Amino acid sequence: MTAPESLTTQFEKLHAERVRTLDPKKLAKNVATRAALVAAFDPAKIAKVGEILEPLDLTQSDGRSISLDALVADGPALLIFFRSAGCPACNLALPYYDRQVRPGLEKRGIKLVAISPHLPERGLGEIKIRHGLGFTLVCDRNNRLGRRIGITYAKNEIPKGDLVPGWTGEFTGTGTAELPQPSVILIDRDRTIRFVEVSPDWLVRTEAPAIFSAVDQFQAEAAA
Repeated sequence: MTAPESLTTQFEKLHAERVRTLDPKKLAKNVATRAALVAAFDPAKIAKVGEILEPLDLTQSDGRSISLDALVADGPALLIFFRSAGCPACNLALPYYDRQVRPGLEKRGIKLVAISPHLPERGLGEIKIRHGLGFTLVCDRNNRLGRRIGITYAKNEIPKGDLVPGWTGEFTGTGTAELPQPSVILIDRDRTIRFVEVSPDWLVRTEAPAIFSAVDQFQAEAAA
């Protein structure tokens, strides 16, 4: 029997390739940044299960507006927060969730939604096209939802100009290095948070079995 696909294994291979090919100084900076984010992470600042999120408008990857209420109009939604369309780890994670999580969620009547502050007009939809993703992809402009949940951070990144290509503040439109930490949030039809898991290290993210365990527990409790 084939072992279940592991996102962690993919990240380990990504890091091994970086060790082999990256300039040692760049690699050390990458590792140090991840370690600093883990050290600074404070779970007390994250929204808790049972909290109700306020109504909020988001923007789909094709530029159309969609509300948080619309996303859960037909049932609960699993929100996958990711950094950007150009993030190498995100380009492993989102296809993994499409293959390993979306089909099982659909059978359970739950929508999968991926969220990033990356602007549609600056290329958010490229990751959806690149991998043929079958779930909804939306922009959280100015990190409004990410801030509400408490998952944003700003790494030590300083632009060399107003709109440096590829700089965080350029593709998010914020002019800052603020991004969401990779997170999985399950919300009910009334916008109540039913599960939340945050990964301060972007090379450590929630695996499919943990997601299904949380979803099944939520549905069992809702049916009781």
